[in-house]
Amino acid sequence: MSFSRTYLDESIEVIRQLDDITIENLARGLASVRDGRGRLFILGVGGSAGHAGHAVNDFRKLCGFEAYAPTDNVSELTARVNDEGWDTCFSEWLRGSRLRKGDGLLVFSVGGGNREKNVSVNLVRSLELAKEVGASVFGIVGRDGGYTKQVADACVVVPTISGERTTPHTEGFCAVIWHLLVSHPLLQRAPTKWASVK
Repeated sequence: MSFSRTYLDESIEVIRQLDDITIENLARGLASVRDGRGRLFILGVGGSAGHAGHAVNDFRKLCGFEAYAPTDNVSELTARVNDEGWDTCFSEWLRGSRLRKGDGLLVFSVGGGNREKNVSVNLVRSLELAKEVGASVFGIVGRDGGYTKQVADACVVVPTISGERTTPHTEGFCAVIWHLLVSHPLLQRAPTKWASVK
């Protein structure tokens, strides 16, 4: 069997194992944030940072959220990393944005953050701040879900089908799931351009 067929078959199995009830809970939680006039902050590192910027666009344009990602402002992000350190670069940005009760934090991450293993501690610090101020916490993560899964109000865990392809499957299905969310009838308020072109 070709590598392509193997990868595609693994992807089919990921879809089979995804928890649709959790995705529905995530959609309801996000709708509650927006409808309560809360803001949505989307966090991701590496490839997930690229996802965060793309998702901010979709949640703003299609769903009517006030949404932001700290990684979209390279000047501020790199100043914070340089001056204050990596671990606090997101949490201090969130403090500066006055993260508060009623807002939502959405994390995209392969591992969800783990302080003990010193992985994505900047996500952990941000999640701790969100819990401290009473903001809602959501995630689309892989592996065991990490700290995000432990503290989230709703967290979709992309199942591990192949350990050696955990990252590409998690990041790929993160995009699938957030596109599902911005298309969800509880969230979508504006049509996509190509859906309206006859």
